[in-house]
Amino acid sequence: MPRFAANLTYLFTEVPMLDRPDWSRKAGFDGAEVLFPYDHPAADWERALAGMPLALINTPPGDWISGDRGFAARPGDGGPFRDGFLRAAEYACRLGAARVHVMAGVAKGPVAEAAYVENLAWAAAQAPDLHLTIEPLNPDDMPGYFLNDYDQAARILDDLNHPRIGLQFDLWHAARLHGDAAAVWDNQRHRVAHVQIAGFPGRNEPGGGGFSLPALCDAVDAAGLDWISAEYRPAKGTLQGLFWLNALKSRGTLIGG
Repeated sequence: MPRFAANLTYLFTEVPMLDRPDWSRKAGFDGAEVLFPYDHPAADWERALAGMPLALINTPPGDWISGDRGFAARPGDGGPFRDGFLRAAEYACRLGAARVHVMAGVAKGPVAEAAYVENLAWAAAQAPDLHLTIEPLNPDDMPGYFLNDYDQAARILDDLNHPRIGLQFDLWHAARLHGDAAAVWDNQRHRVAHVQIAGFPGRNEPGGGGFSLPALCDAVDAAGLDWISAEYRPAKGTLQGLFWLNALKSRGTLIGG
């Protein structure tokens, strides 16, 4: 049975951010991920996590309010990208984050793709102990985002052919982008390095949408992946909606004997 991480940006928003690791631990999660930990010093995160594993963080997006969504695919923004990546690598090292999702940013065209590939290769060289991911995001939630197709991501990963750069498979975005998330998984599973789940179509508690969560757990185990992260918007309170986690963990206990 894979380990389950709570995305602290989406879950347990009933309490302040640095209280959320403890809440997620008590709720039965094995670890956490957080999109942007940078509003708090790494030392504060170390105290809040108290040894809880951190599955993933994102690179800094820039000025979110002004429309920044990262810099890796933005020609001419090599300086902001590199500064942001080094900051992410420092946090990942301090907090023991297993992976860093490199945000592409708002861009388009072959020049943007060339910048993206160059920056990804540079980032991997700067952090030889760190694993990186790229994630296609749907244009309704992330207008103008450069990486918006799983086939596009596959081509970039195959061109890079780097053992520490993999695909971040998000059930929600895969379904929004291509309709059939199960088909996307079947086509891309050999490239996947990290998995995130949410219910479809509402992006609430995981389940439905023609995708079997028990089958996904088995596939993640078979692929040797570490984590399944819960990145969804609770329909009500976070704790009231954890039936899916309890069911999957109970299943794992039964299978384990």
